[in-house]
Amino acid sequence: MHALSQDHTGVRIKRLRLERHLSQRALSDLSKVPYYTLTKIEQGRAAATPHAVGALARAMGVQVSTIVGQPYNSDLRADNLDVLIAPIREALDVYDLGADPEITARPLRVLRLKSEDLCAAVRAGEIKQVAGDVAGLIEETTTAAHEQGSSEGWLILCSLYRTSYDVATKLGYADLAQLSLARLDWAAQRASSAVFGGAYQYFRALTYLREGKYRTGQRLVDLGLRTIGQAEPSRERDVVIGQLHLGGSVMAGRAHNEDQALGHLAEAETIAARTGESPTVLWMAFGDTNVQVHRVSVLAELDKYGKAVQAASTLAIPHDWPKSRTSHHWAEVARAQMFTGKLDASFISLQKARKTAPQQAKYHPMVRDTYASLEAAHRRLPDSFLAYGSWLASQV
Repeated sequence: MHALSQDHTGVRIKRLRLERHLSQRALSDLSKVPYYTLTKIEQGRAAATPHAVGALARAMGVQVSTIVGQPYNSDLRADNLDVLIAPIREALDVYDLGADPEITARPLRVLRLKSEDLCAAVRAGEIKQVAGDVAGLIEETTTAAHEQGSSEGWLILCSLYRTSYDVATKLGYADLAQLSLARLDWAAQRASSAVFGGAYQYFRALTYLREGKYRTGQRLVDLGLRTIGQAEPSRERDVVIGQLHLGGSVMAGRAHNEDQALGHLAEAETIAARTGESPTVLWMAFGDTNVQVHRVSVLAELDKYGKAVQAASTLAIPHDWPKSRTSHHWAEVARAQMFTGKLDASFISLQKARKTAPQQAKYHPMVRDTYASLEAAHRRLPDSFLAYGSWLASQV
């Protein structure tokens, strides 16, 4: 008996392949994904790596989001998350209408603290809370920014647009994430902020990373580095530069360009030695911990799963590190362990991902696909494993 819906990534790949009248052999030849790997992915016996998904998407002429986008709309409805998306869209659409005469905006110092609270809540994995609060704050701060006309107001709006991007990304709404980034760029220009301008290019690059368009993503990383180079020296500037290098390392890893990936990691490590741990500077969680977490991720993207598992085993994540990032790390470790045959350890890591940030883990495609692969590999499933699948599929 399967605890989780069988509409996993492999099933969607097979459906798209058959719609295009392609045999497995033909799709393997077009994508350069090994035939044996493709068959295991379609059967759900192996999780699809981001590199494989990107190659298969390009070969079939579809977006990566079509394969691994948000397939959990019924779950979102059951958790009352889908109804929170429309207000965010509306809030993003009033950016250029000036001050709303029906809104009495609080002082900017209050709005700044509220925006910081939302950033902290995202990092704590409280997605539902943030999704419910961000729209109203965007509308109020839009009015305040137009009334004040100061850089501070536009910078607070930048932070809120970034938060709406975080929510949209975590819930799988790619179009809303793109719209949030367009607004972030708009506000950053009004604030004359090269720091947020560089951050915008970083987040923009991540959208191409998720779509498997690594060459364009790397160009955006380079543009971000040039943009942030115009900012005055500061810790914020260093953090964004370091984070751009981390983004570039994963981009190069997924493209299987090992030298470039390791080069970006080395640059980020040098910067982290200067900044120290900076989890709340622009809420990017930059520092040596993030560099080491990205090292695990890059090794996995390079299909060096044994080395990724080994690197993870020596990594101690601080207890106060952002829960959302920690949960994502455990999901990546679970995937690497699954590929090395460490099935029990992989499930333990999935449990850690859930315990750390349950709302995020429930809607994380990597969590679901890794679980599906473990389910296919286990002949005899313990009750705890079935309970985990029931939780993923639950509508509560």
